[in-house]
Amino acid sequence: MQTVSKRRPGVQPGQARTKARSRTGESAIAGDQVSYVTVGDDSAGQRLDNFLLKLAKGVPKSHIYRIVRSGEVRINRARAGADQRLALGDEIRIPPLRVASRPAPARVAAAMPPVLFEDEHLLAVDKPAGAAVHGGSGVSFGIIEQVRMARPNQPFLELAHRLDRETSGVLLLAKSRRALLALHEQMREGKVEKHYLALVHGAWGNARQHVRVALRKFVTQQGERRVSVDPEGSPSHTVFSLKQRVGAYSLLEADLRTGRTHQIRVHLAHLGFPIAGDDKYGDFDLNRALAKQGLKRMFLHAGELEFGHPLSGKALKLHAPLPEDLSRFLDSLGS
Repeated sequence: MQTVSKRRPGVQPGQARTKARSRTGESAIAGDQVSYVTVGDDSAGQRLDNFLLKLAKGVPKSHIYRIVRSGEVRINRARAGADQRLALGDEIRIPPLRVASRPAPARVAAAMPPVLFEDEHLLAVDKPAGAAVHGGSGVSFGIIEQVRMARPNQPFLELAHRLDRETSGVLLLAKSRRALLALHEQMREGKVEKHYLALVHGAWGNARQHVRVALRKFVTQQGERRVSVDPEGSPSHTVFSLKQRVGAYSLLEADLRTGRTHQIRVHLAHLGFPIAGDDKYGDFDLNRALAKQGLKRMFLHAGELEFGHPLSGKALKLHAPLPEDLSRFLDSLGS
């Protein structure tokens, strides 16, 4: 919760100010006068720039950074940098900001994805393939927006990690900033185990194989985000285990030891075993043939997530069953 107050015309510093409360704070940011926001539990620990960008949706990012650099935004009456972390109870002075009016988004049914686990701190859902985890980059509505619409009275909901749009499976959300920060710390320390299932064409040779290569992100001339193996890139590590051979294909379990963008997809393509149905790094002729056989998507599924509860420390193991379309295709290969 943030407490927001607006200085009324004619009221001088030091005089009483009338305070209004807002769950998100967006409606409380004034376009014609200074606003004051008091940092609550859900925003403590957040960077100033990220806090302002979320609070003033619709205001250009360049403008947010300009008012911070100019000193128009102040924390407890002192100048602050964009990367300064907020503390509970901090009072933030925000100059008048006019939020551009935007057309109302198309109404989308606020249906929750299947819930795998939930308590007062965490929410885990079974993300379907084809759904982006959040809006942006040409996608106006993602899983996080869908969950927020389905849970309008939940004051805090943020993604704890991400899945590619075409990947299905366990997706974890935090219901408090405290839980979110604790989960991120576990991920940085490698204490969160992520287990995926991937189907590749060919006979995979080893029962268990470690893959360690450096990966670099880049953007194509068409503006698409891609990843390549590059000695100058960031280190990455995946452990692959052979689950079963099905005809001319191999079903692998991939355990992520690092969390680089497209890591499993690039590792397998680099080894000459691209994931069946992968439209970025795959065998495109094979993908067309597979589509005629019934595989309309990439065969990559986030099946299990193991970690310690961010507050209690209790060991949690969340499981999402293999989706029906992938299970049906796997059965067809066996027959």
